Amino acid sequence: MNIKAFLSLFFLTLLTFLHAQKMELKAPDYSLIQKNIEDKNSELYYPKLLKRLKQNDTLLTSSQYRHLYFGYTFQKDYQPYKTGKKAEEVAKYYRGEGISQKDLSKGIQLFLDALDENPLDLRAMNYLAYLYHLNNDEATAEKIAGNFHGLLNAILTSGDGLKCETGFHVISVTDEYVLLNRFQMETKAQSHNGKCDYQEFEKGKYKIPGFYFDISRFYGKILD
Repeated sequence: MNIKAFLSLFFLTLLTFLHAQKMELKAPDYSLIQKNIEDKNSELYYPKLLKRLKQNDTLLTSSQYRHLYFGYTFQKDYQPYKTGKKAEEVAKYYRGEGISQKDLSKGIQLFLDALDENPLDLRAMNYLAYLYHLNNDEATAEKIAGNFHGLLNAILTSGDGLKCETGFHVISVTDEYVLLNRFQMETKAQSHNGKCDYQEFEKGKYKIPGFYFDISRFYGKILD
């Protein structure tokens, strides 16, 4: 199974789950999220949630994923434009270079290190699941893919992306492309209006002209 087929399978599973659950679209309440993740007595206390994510906990709820994803913007390590120490080495894998059976262990460790540096790197998390799949460790691949989709679900339920006021909330530009890739959509141009990024599609190619992504958190803005 190639990477597109593998990742598309998990995405179809996610869409089926969303449809079955009829998830409510709601912009994140950053003030409330900050309050919850700083409460040491809460199940939403950020260090507890992050530990469970790193352990590939399969019992995290949609609320906990939302607090993990959007709550990361309140952590001291959060830098929306941060480049990882091994960014170029990681990029080679994204380009499909150097992937062979004998190098899988090295690749897995590389992406584990990338996630240790930035645990909310969705693209790295997605690719790590694929590497475990290639390494015939389906149990771990499914756990990581499940957590990836739990975090992606936080974005998908934060808006509908059809206008800036209801844009998908993201905490990095990379996540915009992660979402577009999951829909297998290609963007023609990107623009920015101060609050939102707009990913424009080729005219007539899809049923919608483009998607809006709310990037307010990049600038530390709290929207109630």
